[in-house]
Amino acid sequence: MAEATNIYPIYDKMMSRKDKETLLGQRGVMIWFTGLSGSGKSTVAMGVERELHKRGILCRILDGDNIRSGINKNLGFSDEDRRENIRRIAEVGKLFVDTGIVTLAAFISPTDESRSMASEIIGEEDFKEVYVSTPLEVCEQRDVKGLYARARKGEIKDFTGVSAPFEEPSSPALSIDTSVLSLEESVNKVLELILNNK
Repeated sequence: MAEATNIYPIYDKMMSRKDKETLLGQRGVMIWFTGLSGSGKSTVAMGVERELHKRGILCRILDGDNIRSGINKNLGFSDEDRRENIRRIAEVGKLFVDTGIVTLAAFISPTDESRSMASEIIGEEDFKEVYVSTPLEVCEQRDVKGLYARARKGEIKDFTGVSAPFEEPSSPALSIDTSVLSLEESVNKVLELILNNK
């Protein structure tokens, strides 16, 4: 794609991130939940959102299904579309983080490459990867959306964990297994990560 020559960003004229964070009395950060479908990413993110709200901390969840029914509804599940899905999410996430908002992104994001791209767009210092490491067997038992059963029957192609690989993060900021930890314990571990992010 040719680079546009008629674009003149005005970032230097806008109010700064520091101005926004001072107004809100908080620091923006991206908590990027990664893990298999059914691992508990969205459930933990929603629990964290409620706890932050109680503490007066402004937070926004970006969730896979919500994003795919809105801004990314024109994307499919090819490798190229999956990559574009994560790129757009990271760009939107960066806008929230730069506004001083604690942002919780819950996406399978199965490859190191996709998560590295997201980290690069958002900024490494603002990107905290949380690996929801719940085992595949447990995710399949939960199968709240019936997706694993359909994937096992061959009705869904390239399904992460069944017919497409999931690359485990090598050094996440936090790893939680929701088959071992309760929801409250999982939420508290993520809260600790956020509240220590000064």
